[in-house]
Amino acid sequence: MKKIYWIIAAIVVALLLIGGVITYLVTRLHTSEQEKVELVKNFELDKQDLTDEYGEFAKRYGELQVTIKNDSLADKLAKEQQKIRHLLEELKQVKSNNAGEIRRLKAELSSLRKIMIGYIQQIDSLNRENAGLKQKTKEVTAKYEQASLQISSLSHEKENLSEKVTIAAQLNVTNISLLAKNKKGKIAKKMKDAQKLQVSFTIARNVTAVTGTKAIFVRLVKPDNTVLSNGGGFSYENRTLPFSMKKVIEYTGEEQSLTLYWDIEEFLSAGTYRVEVFCEGNLIGSNRITLE
Repeated sequence: MKKIYWIIAAIVVALLLIGGVITYLVTRLHTSEQEKVELVKNFELDKQDLTDEYGEFAKRYGELQVTIKNDSLADKLAKEQQKIRHLLEELKQVKSNNAGEIRRLKAELSSLRKIMIGYIQQIDSLNRENAGLKQKTKEVTAKYEQASLQISSLSHEKENLSEKVTIAAQLNVTNISLLAKNKKGKIAKKMKDAQKLQVSFTIARNVTAVTGTKAIFVRLVKPDNTVLSNGGGFSYENRTLPFSMKKVIEYTGEEQSLTLYWDIEEFLSAGTYRVEVFCEGNLIGSNRITLE
């Protein structure tokens, strides 16, 4: 009887041990499944984070390409962008429970981040250089414009000075007179008695004028605005003008008086006559004189 008791006790203990082991195994199996689920969730989160970061990197490289004008650097950025897009496609194909690939792509992303920082620093350096060049170009342009204005001003001053010198070098005629003379060489009281017209004037002293032989042309313009002429002409302002009298002189720069005559061979009416004196293509004096 005692032996049976011990047998029953041993069986009870064995059953208790087996139950404990089964309970432990069931609990352990449940815990392992939960841990596995948690790991998968974590890998899925890591994969999504990596996907977002790779996408942001690709977008950032595209933005950097737009901001630069360096073709060589733009090509490098384009290659890096293509590489990131390729890795992004790889990441999309990786299963969430493939821890090894996710870790590899995460490490690759860290390397790409360092490369991008290097490119950003390089672009900043180029932008600073370009800003400096633009400032220098702006300064050079301003100096060029200032120099151009000075040159233009000097040219204008030179033209004005040259014009003044030219004007100053021109001969100038004063005391222009016109007299009608009769056949005795005296002043005719009436134009109908006139046989000659006498023109007198003085060439003023001019030390700036070029000395030497000079041709003086005189035009006698009648009251009807026609010119007394024998058919000769001279050049004035790109056209040929008829003249009445011509006198070649040797000009020395000193004051010189001239008298020229016109023989009347036609009827001349009384009225206001105009005397014009020219030399070297310039009008050097004129006067209006009324003859009775």
